[in-house]
Amino acid sequence: MFRLKQQAKESRTRKETGVHATRAGQIRVQKDVSELDIPPSTEVSFPDPDDIMNFNISLSPEEGYYASGTFEFTVHVPDDYPHKPPKVKCTTLIYHPNIDLEGNVCLNILRQDWNPVLSLSSVLYGLQLLFLEPNPDDPLNKDAAELLKRDRYEFQRNVTIAVRGGYVAGTYFPSARRR
Repeated sequence: MFRLKQQAKESRTRKETGVHATRAGQIRVQKDVSELDIPPSTEVSFPDPDDIMNFNISLSPEEGYYASGTFEFTVHVPDDYPHKPPKVKCTTLIYHPNIDLEGNVCLNILRQDWNPVLSLSSVLYGLQLLFLEPNPDDPLNKDAAELLKRDRYEFQRNVTIAVRGGYVAGTYFPSARRR
């Protein structure tokens, strides 16, 4: 957490000294990063400390279907943020009703329910909620959603296989187990 705030401060310092021109979206991202309340089950990292608009999230749910795994996401914040939502992609292959096999994430606040009062913290909590309570009524992976509705035990079995590493419905899922 301290490292994130320090990176935001350094980015602001570069702006003040004229090293980089800062766009309105960057100013808002700096504010959001400095106010992030990151839960222990989540890590946020910036591969390029000079690029606050692109970062990674590592989520390790503490309970629910996915409690034994760690799932990685990339986040790209557009220049017109907060008027447009961040683009979030799951880079861990996962068996989930709201995340397809290409890593697209179906989360209402990243689409139609986005509004400028939401923040990057809202995105973090939204992702956590997807892992605590997958939503079979708004799926990207329709097979996983139908199974969740029809047979929660079999759905849990498939999630366990996928997180451990194995085949589910003809797709191989590399292990996503916590390290």
